[in-house]
Amino acid sequence: MDLITSILTITLRAGTSLVYATVGETYTERAGILNLGLEGIMLMGAVTSFAVVYYTGSLALALITALAVGGLLSLIHAFLTVTMRANQVVSGLAITLFGTGFASFLGQRLGPASNNRYLVGLTGLRFAPLDAGAPGRIPVLGAFLNQDILTYGIYLLIPLAWFYLYRTRNGLWLRAIGENPRTADAMGVPVFRAKYLYTVLGGMLTALGGAHLSLAYTPGWSENITGGRGWIVIALVIFSMWNPARAITGALIFGGINAVQFRLQASGTNIPAGFLNMLPYIATIVVLVAITWWETLSKRVGAPASLGTSYMREDK
Repeated sequence: MDLITSILTITLRAGTSLVYATVGETYTERAGILNLGLEGIMLMGAVTSFAVVYYTGSLALALITALAVGGLLSLIHAFLTVTMRANQVVSGLAITLFGTGFASFLGQRLGPASNNRYLVGLTGLRFAPLDAGAPGRIPVLGAFLNQDILTYGIYLLIPLAWFYLYRTRNGLWLRAIGENPRTADAMGVPVFRAKYLYTVLGGMLTALGGAHLSLAYTPGWSENITGGRGWIVIALVIFSMWNPARAITGALIFGGINAVQFRLQASGTNIPAGFLNMLPYIATIVVLVAITWWETLSKRVGAPASLGTSYMREDK
């Protein structure tokens, strides 16, 4: 039971950043906007939040900064794709390239690596797991309780995101925009404002996922700290079939494989470390192929019909 609890604890911690980003991208794509800039936004969220903590020691200000940076980058994407009607794939890739390069540039100016390691060890400069007391020592249950505050946040985010999308009028409007923006516009739904809103919201949640990496999961900054998680999120959105409630499943699969491969490496297995590091990505591809095949077989509704396409009232 202790082993299961330990693996589940790492699984939740590793999956937290993915949950934030997956829910954010789900809302963005539900509005018909494809954002391939997630990797760059996550990296910028990670480096800017860490930089704020490094220089100010304020975790609250670090989160605010990450949200602002994610919102700004996604606002640029919204302007290019909604107002200027630029190609969404090209715009997203440009943001990833910019975010990756600029994050590397900023990270090199945070001081020598020794200072970064020292910072990690300082109490209060990271989101440490909370002490849940006696309930936290209960097998399995303790894995859910002995987590940092950002992981606690996903316990609320998932049900709230699902309820908003499927049980509110605004959620109905959002789904209508993703399926047929022209009809939604004719019904009086503010299509352009909604596309901006949900694109920015998605970027903010994605940057928050990046901040979790540098402030809680692996406190500190290093090159490519996301490890391709931004691209994994794109697959997880498809895996979840654009449903926030399913986002936790895909994120936990990825986090669980991470936890298992860490355990295997710590146990001194003869399996090459490079192969173990590949496991989460191999599993993501396998699951993605499996769920795509299943959805095709059952003929269920998949991506929003207008995803990736520009809309203007003048279009015929």
